[in-house]
Amino acid sequence: MSDRTAVIMLACAMTVLVAVLVGGAAGYLARRDHATYSTAVTRAALAFAATLTLAATVTSALANTFS
Repeated sequence: MSDRTAVIMLACAMTVLVAVLVGGAAGYLARRDHATYSTAVTRAALAFAATLTLAATVTSALANTFS
């Protein structure tokens, strides 16, 4: 495995980890706001998806800028 591949895999893992943490925090805050479990899971899933979408958009913009 080359160094470039290792860095790309590490960046992907870190992005997914951050998205999971954001989703968990959103679900926790929803439950603290007395939301039902299904509403809290929905908010967590939306936050997770939004974080991954934002990361993909920023990555694409940076890739187009530097190439």
